[in-house]
Amino acid sequence: MNKIDYLNDISEIKTLMNRSSKFISLSGLSGILAGCFALIGASFAYWLVSDQIGTGFLILDYDTFLLLLLDLVLVTLLSVGSAIYLTTKKAKKNNQKIWDSLTRRLLFNFLVPLLAGGVYTLIILMQEKYGQTAALMLLFYGLALFNASKYTIGDIKYLGIIQIILGLLCALVPKYGFWFWVLGFGVMHIIYGSIMFYKYDKKPNKNQI
Repeated sequence: MNKIDYLNDISEIKTLMNRSSKFISLSGLSGILAGCFALIGASFAYWLVSDQIGTGFLILDYDTFLLLLLDLVLVTLLSVGSAIYLTTKKAKKNNQKIWDSLTRRLLFNFLVPLLAGGVYTLIILMQEKYGQTAALMLLFYGLALFNASKYTIGDIKYLGIIQIILGLLCALVPKYGFWFWVLGFGVMHIIYGSIMFYKYDKKPNKNQI
């Protein structure tokens, strides 16, 4: 066995180990779509409360609050739905099981901090304390990504770190919370999704972890 064959064998072994220990079928396109949905939802929210953007606080009547909540729910459902569809499609293409112990570990580590943050954010919203909402969403989402990154593509952790940093900055200057939210959930998802699409989807790489 020559040196090239030896290196190729090591590469194949590493690939098999990665496939058995990490979920590698996340779709970059789903990240792009999530960012687009977030920007569309943010545009609608901006239109609803444009007279209060940048003031550092919001005063919402009941109807406006319900519309904003519905807007957030729709953005979440569209993002999650497109992610499930595209990831399932990619997993089938890669001959990888979409639901197994690895997927369950990934979801558990992602959902625990995310759901805890979601419930806490809802409590804050119900108390009409809107100033830190964007910061909380960015922080808990970033923590969820970072926590789940050990079970999937390693690049996820960098997106998580960026979201955490944006959340902390947002907490320092809450009057710009809307724009930090747009940057984190909209722009960063599109940038991240584009990188992942060209790195893993368009030009598959065996050593993609």
